[in-house]
Order: sequence, then C-alpha cells, then structure tokens
Amino acid sequence: MDLKKLHYFIAVAEELHFNRAAKKLNMTQPPLSQQIQVLEEELGVKLFERTKRQVRLTPAGTVFLEESRNLVAQLEQSIKKTRLAGQGKIGNLSIAFVDSAVGGTMVDVLKAFRERFPDVQLTLTEMTTTGQLQALHEAKIDVGFLRSADPSPHVTSRLYTNESLLAALPVTHRLAKQEFLSVHSLADEPFILFPRDKGASFHDLILYFCGKHGFQPRIVQEAVQMYTIVNLVAAGIGISIVPSSVSAFRREDVVFRSFSEVAPSVPLYASWKTDRNETVLMNFLDVLEEKTAGEVSRISHC
Repeated sequence: MDLKKLHYFIAVAEELHFNRAAKKLNMTQPPLSQQIQVLEEELGVKLFERTKRQVRLTPAGTVFLEESRNLVAQLEQSIKKTRLAGQGKIGNLSIAFVDSAVGGTMVDVLKAFRERFPDVQLTLTEMTTTGQLQALHEAKIDVGFLRSADPSPHVTSRLYTNESLLAALPVTHRLAKQEFLSVHSLADEPFILFPRDKGASFHDLILYFCGKHGFQPRIVQEAVQMYTIVNLVAAGIGISIVPSSVSAFRREDVVFRSFSEVAPSVPLYASWKTDRNETVLMNFLDVLEEKTAGEVSRISHC
C-alpha cells in the first residue's frame, strides 16, 4: 500500500462521489475507481457501498478514514520535521563554558541564536577548560567556550575574545582606592587563584605576569569558580587576579583595578570537533561568526 492510495481513498470518502473526487485529484474517474478497488483487495474489506445514486462508507471504511487521516498527518509532520532537521532549525546543541565567559559576548551569541532558531534545544553546562577539552574529544559536548586552544588536529578553535587582567581586592584593602596599581605592589599579598589542574594556561599566565615583575604569588587558597574567588576576596581570605569579565560579578565589598603595567591578555576560545558538520552546529558557528566579526581571528587546527 502506498501513500497515493490513501489520498485517493480520503478524497472519495470526503466527497462521497467518485467523479467529484477524481476532479479534485486532477485525474479521471476510471483509474480512481480502479485504485480504490485495489485498495479494498489489499485490505480484504469493502470500504464503500456503491449504488447508482450514492456512495457511502461502510463501517470499516469509516474506521479506515480516521486512521488514514491520522497516518497522512503524521507522515506529513515527519517529513516537515525531517526537512527542518536538515536545515538545522530543530535538534539539540550542547554548549559548555567557563563561568567567566557568561559575562561577555557569549550572552549576545546565545540570544541571537535563540531568536533565529527557537526550536533548537540548547543544553548549557558550566565546565572547566580541562573538562571541556576532554568532553570535546569524547563528543559529550558540541561547542566549548574555554581558556586554551587544543593543539589536537581533531579540534578546531576560534579565538573568541581577549580580556585584560584585573586585580580583585576587598573594598577595605589599602590599595582599593587607587585607580591603577602596580602588580609588584601585590608581592606580599595572599593570593586566591584558579587551580592549575583545572586550566593550566590561565593559572600559568598569572604566574608569568607576577614572575615578570619580580615575585611568585603566595597562594593561600584555590577555587574553581570565579564567583567563588570573588566571594573569598570579599571574605578577606586574600586578593586575586582575574579576567576582566569577572568584574560583572559585582559586590559592594569587592573592587576591581587595572594594572599600571602592560598585562598579558586572557584568551577565550570557542572550540568544536573538526569532523563535526551537523547543520545545527554550523548554524551556531555562523551566528558566532556574525557576532564577533572583525573582533577576533580564526585559528584552525587541521
């Protein structure tokens, strides 16, 4: 049984007149009658009672009409969804990000993508750079926003943005009222830093910056989440050096200050598996490209 026979049957059942149904289908009556007869033979039941004056559905025909309508509607819906999936307009996209990324352009990218593709299901997961790199290789996430590019040929990374480094100080700190401060002035301070095993590139960048100016920071506490680092600074546990986006985590008892020295920039990358070419992912990368056009350069590992 093919779909055409169902359309023929539904037309006759709705018109209850073979000639009118044939005109509706842009065909002649004899082949339509023949197709209905073939359908009845395939089903082994009579679908219509025919007389010279009228055509009416049998009880079996009434049941088959309802089922045929449901089947055709379901098939048409399946075809529509398949086409939308092929266009990347429906589907699922898993995105991971370091917590400091949410204070920047990433929000604009997600908003623009949601407006353009409202039926794509987004799964957002906060994850360290190390965790994201592993998840990318294991295909557990589609896109990652992370602090270092993967040198593997299996991952493509796009430099998403560069941030400056800021000092995070308790508002009562002796240096808090300075608009700019020297990193060397922090040499004797207790530091709260992001752990190296969760993201070596960012951790080492801070150590490099301090080392370049004559000291290694005295680390008294480590914390994975930037928001936690800010809260620990507020509690007076120590001071920290953080990406500029972290200043979005505003607290009245914490201030963020720029350095008088030229501080190294903190990169943020968008990364995905090189061999992935699903339309949903490509659509997301197009939006990402549009929102960051002219601001960053593309780095491909292939």
